[in-house]
Amino acid sequence: MGNLLGGVSFREPTTVEDCDSTWQTDSEPEPEEPGPGGGSEGPGQEPEQPAQPPERAGGRSHSSPAPDEDAEAAGAEQGGDSTEATAKPKRSFYAARDLYKYRHQYPQNFKDIRYQNDLSNLRFYKNKIPFKPDGVYIEEVLNKWKGDYEKLEHNHTYIQWLFPLREQGLNFYAKELTTYEIEEFKKTKEAIRRFLLAYKMMLEFFGIKLTDKTGNVARAVNWQERFQHLNESQHNYLRITRILKSLGELGYESFKSPLVKFILHEALVENTIPNIKQSALEYFVYTIRDRRERRKLLRFAQKHYTPSENFIWGPPRKEQSEGSKAQKMSSPLASSHNSQTSMHKKAKDSKNSSSAVHLNSKTAEEKKVAPKEPVEETDRPSPEPSNEAAKPRNTEKDSNAENVNSQSEKTERPRHNLSEFME
Repeated sequence: MGNLLGGVSFREPTTVEDCDSTWQTDSEPEPEEPGPGGGSEGPGQEPEQPAQPPERAGGRSHSSPAPDEDAEAAGAEQGGDSTEATAKPKRSFYAARDLYKYRHQYPQNFKDIRYQNDLSNLRFYKNKIPFKPDGVYIEEVLNKWKGDYEKLEHNHTYIQWLFPLREQGLNFYAKELTTYEIEEFKKTKEAIRRFLLAYKMMLEFFGIKLTDKTGNVARAVNWQERFQHLNESQHNYLRITRILKSLGELGYESFKSPLVKFILHEALVENTIPNIKQSALEYFVYTIRDRRERRKLLRFAQKHYTPSENFIWGPPRKEQSEGSKAQKMSSPLASSHNSQTSMHKKAKDSKNSSSAVHLNSKTAEEKKVAPKEPVEETDRPSPEPSNEAAKPRNTEKDSNAENVNSQSEKTERPRHNLSEFME
């Protein structure tokens, strides 16, 4: 197996568009409500292997908490709303690549195919071992840390154990999940029960409560105080991203959409946590594997986002503008064609009119030639010039002069007529 995998090469995506398939299949039927997305295998989701899966990112993942949650490094990624409220946001390639990798089951995590670790995450949730380095068991965390917001805020080593992922965080004592451990975890009722209690504890820390078994959420009793704290403590946005990812890994993909929809509503409609909107749109939405769910959430956000022209998470602008651009181009072309046709007809009419004037002028000049012949005869040195000899010469001379005048008239008249047409 190792030799087989050694011959496989993957090309890492290089743009946000390579990582984001949200709008690629917009023809899929949309669900009526942006509620729970079902499991991890429903239609419209992204478990399929991509053509260009990303390489396993070196260094820390966006959602891997660190001492002080690495707030300084993540500030530009997840906390830009408060400092640059008027600046137009930009899509983060780092975020897009990280979540692309997550949604597609970490395609380059080759060691995960057969590798079975010591099931540290499952043993922790079975209350067999404490989390390191603190040495605290899960039952103590759930019973004694619940409601202790100072401890939950300032301790930065428990979050990787409560919400494990298939990627390494900065707490190197915490072990990565494997697919084998995930399956064993899902089959262990004791672990699942405690995992849901941990989720409720963290929701309450954020000022949110779980209202039913389908994942719906609402404001907790202490929501005002906690929302104010959440709006200001932006390192918690990293924690929310990790929680959403872990929900999907351990069988609760359907819990993501209700939480993300609730956060978007509070940020964009109620304006209670406005600083979270960038992270919600750039990270939280894209933890959801179902494209249709992502589109529903993004359409909801676009409806309430201000200023609307700064919303950058909708369908690609290139696709949006192709139809209108073609219409705009066809209209001027048709107008130009009609204009040129009218100008051609006008010029042609002017030319015909000029030709008619030229013929009339020529006839009139020929009639005037006869009276002038005797005068021209006296001026010529020949003693007895004949009328036929003089007439051709005069006619030719007058005709040349007449052609010059007529040509001048011919060139002037179309200009005059064209000028009238253009005006």
